[in-house]
Amino acid sequence: MTCLLFVVGIYLLVKSADWIIDSSSSMAKKLGVSSLVIGLTVVAFGTSLPELVVNVLAAFKGASEVSFGNIIGSNIANILLILGITALVANVKVKSSTIWKQIPFALVASFVFFALTTKIFFGEGDFLTWNDGLILLALFAMFLYYMFNMAKKDRKDIGLVEKVHDSNWKIGLMFVIGLVGIYFGGKWTVDGAVFIAGQFGLSEYLISATIVAIGTSLPELVVSVRAALKKNVDLAVGNIVGSNIFNILWVFGIIPFIAPLKVPGFIAFEIGVMFLVTLLLFVFMFVWSKHELRKKEGIIFLLLYVLYIVYLIVRG
Repeated sequence: MTCLLFVVGIYLLVKSADWIIDSSSSMAKKLGVSSLVIGLTVVAFGTSLPELVVNVLAAFKGASEVSFGNIIGSNIANILLILGITALVANVKVKSSTIWKQIPFALVASFVFFALTTKIFFGEGDFLTWNDGLILLALFAMFLYYMFNMAKKDRKDIGLVEKVHDSNWKIGLMFVIGLVGIYFGGKWTVDGAVFIAGQFGLSEYLISATIVAIGTSLPELVVSVRAALKKNVDLAVGNIVGSNIFNILWVFGIIPFIAPLKVPGFIAFEIGVMFLVTLLLFVFMFVWSKHELRKKEGIIFLLLYVLYIVYLIVRG
C-alpha cells in the first residue's frame, strides 16, 4: 500500500502544483497583476513547489538524504535528462544573456552550496543551519532582482493584464484542492521513499535522486518540451536553469529555518557532479556549438544521465 501511495504521491505533487499555478495566476490577473510579474513569481515558484514540499516534510522527519537526493537529483535530471530530451525534439538555441548571466549564476549557486555543505569557508559542523539559509536566500533575492530587471528590458508589455473568465469561487476551490493535494502528495512521497529504501536495503538518497527527483522534475519537462515544440527554445533553457537556481537557493534557503539539516558525508561528490553538469551546459552553449544545443549534445547529455543513474545504483 505504501508503494502505491508513493506513486500516487508523485502524481499528486505534479498535478497539484499545476492547480496552484493556474489558480494563483488567474487570481493575480483578476487583481490587475501583469503577466511579467506572474511569470517571475507564481509560475517560477510553482514549478519548484514539489521539491519544496518534499524537503519540508523530509526535514520534519529528519530524512536529510531525501532532501539532498531530491534537489541534487532534480537539478542533474533537469540538465542531462530534460534538456537532453528537449534537444532531441528541436535544436535549443538561446540568447547570450542566458549563457553569460543565468548559467554562471547557477554555477555560483552550486559553488556556494558546496562551500556551505562542506564548511570550507564557514566554520565547522555537519548541519545546514539558519545562518546558511540566510546566505542562500540573500543570493536568491539578488537573482530575483536581476531577473526582474532583465525581464523589464526584454518585454514591452509589462503592463499587459489578461482577462480571466473563471469565477472567484472556482479559482479559490482549485487553489485549496491544490494545497491539500500537494501536502498529501509530499507526505506520501517522502514516506514511500523511506519505506522502499528500508524494504530493499537501498539508501534514501538513491530513491530520492532517481524516482522522486524525476517525478518532481516533470513540470519542468512539460514546460521545456512544449517550449521546444513551439520554437520558443530560449524559454526551455531559461526554465531549466531558473528552476535549478530556485531549487538550491530558495528551497535549501528555507529548510534550515524549519529544522537543522544534517549533511550526508558523501554529498560533496554529488554537488561536484551537479556543478560539472552545469559547467558542461555552459561549455556546450559557448565553446562547442555557439549558443545552441543540438541532437548530438542531447544524446551526450542522455548518455551521461544513464551513467549517473548506473553509478547511483552500483553505489546503492
